[in-house]
Amino acid sequence: MFDQLSDRLGAIFDRLSGRGKVTEGEVNEALREVRVALLEADVSLATAKAFVARIRERAVGANILESLTPAQTILTVVHAELVELLGPSSTSARGRLRFADAPPSVIMLVGLQGSGKTTQAGKLALRLKEQGRRSLLIAADVYRPAAIEQLETLGKQIDLPVFQRGTIAPVRIVREGIAEAKRLALSTVIIDTAGRLQIDEALMDELAEIKAAAAPSEILLVADAMTGQEATNVAKGFHDRLGITGVILTKMDGDTRGGAALSIHSVTGAPVKFVGVGEKLTALEPFYPDRLASRILGMGDALTLIEKTQNLYSEEQSRTLQEKLLKQTFTLEDFLEQMRQMRKLGSMTDLLKMVPGLSRALPKNFEIPERELVKVEAIICSMTRNERRNPDVLNGSRRKRIARGSGTQVSDVNRLVKQFEQARQLTKHLGGKKRRALLPSLTS
Repeated sequence: MFDQLSDRLGAIFDRLSGRGKVTEGEVNEALREVRVALLEADVSLATAKAFVARIRERAVGANILESLTPAQTILTVVHAELVELLGPSSTSARGRLRFADAPPSVIMLVGLQGSGKTTQAGKLALRLKEQGRRSLLIAADVYRPAAIEQLETLGKQIDLPVFQRGTIAPVRIVREGIAEAKRLALSTVIIDTAGRLQIDEALMDELAEIKAAAAPSEILLVADAMTGQEATNVAKGFHDRLGITGVILTKMDGDTRGGAALSIHSVTGAPVKFVGVGEKLTALEPFYPDRLASRILGMGDALTLIEKTQNLYSEEQSRTLQEKLLKQTFTLEDFLEQMRQMRKLGSMTDLLKMVPGLSRALPKNFEIPERELVKVEAIICSMTRNERRNPDVLNGSRRKRIARGSGTQVSDVNRLVKQFEQARQLTKHLGGKKRRALLPSLTS
């Protein structure tokens, strides 16, 4: 979602990187462009102006004009300010969810209609369940058609109870739901409240009554990142009336400019605690300002990439894969399995952009089309087991048969086999370097 902002900031730093020294005028021009880039990314004007002012103040202290690497110095300052702008990390005391001393802890989700409150309630409940906290989901949205049914469906999917009383008063539903959670000895209650197309007094009065009745540990605003600067105005409206304690930003995987993520904390003081990054119930991630800042500035996100892959591979599987690569026993069969596993993590393009140093090196608008991955899978699946394990046996007639079976061209099959062989040669070369590097330590 931050591609446009990343491109603009990257171009600014690239222009400075070729200079050993910079003038005060060049620094001011760069900061002016940073402000324009933020505004184009839907960051609020007040936030953008304050952000640039803080960078200018810190830049003076960092002696950029005397620095031998002005671009790197400015980049360091901008990164630090971006982290500050985005707010506390989900690992910090303020960023973590707060729970009551005596159960159940009540988490109240609020937001406009269409922001995804019901879906996020299910995602959050699943996440807490994985941490050992079973939740009761309360259906307090009695106005939106099928809202109760949707929540019940989500509850069945994640095997958690849903409390609903039809369309009676939401405050009564909440009171009875909390009593039921106590009876069932559940540790957490998640309330799915009603929304409107826009903030109005009737909505806020109802939410204020629910807050008074439930005494929630957390009031989380579910905000749609696609709404741009309007998300900031919505956040301020809910915060002024209810005192939100945190934010869940949804649709962070969408084609949006990202200004909401950069503005909400500075406007409300409430930290972004989670981000929704897809439709699946598992697509809810803790918010890490430092990692997001690194990705915006094209510095990659190695920690998130490591965490994603750790969920796929055990230590034993990783060791087996490494041995196959080094011993040249990695086959097309193994490659197919690895590709299927990696696709579970999401877009291959997004994964590559998490590799430090690679995101800035990739061509502009670089993307791995999903259809190409489907084509590769079809080609490999059209091979026999022997062919997948021994690509050297693939003569002309076999390649024609594979192309017909996969609905592709012989040239597609040739390209895949050639690229696979080149990759094997590269790992052989790197493996040889690794083994040679180990020899001195082994013989000493």
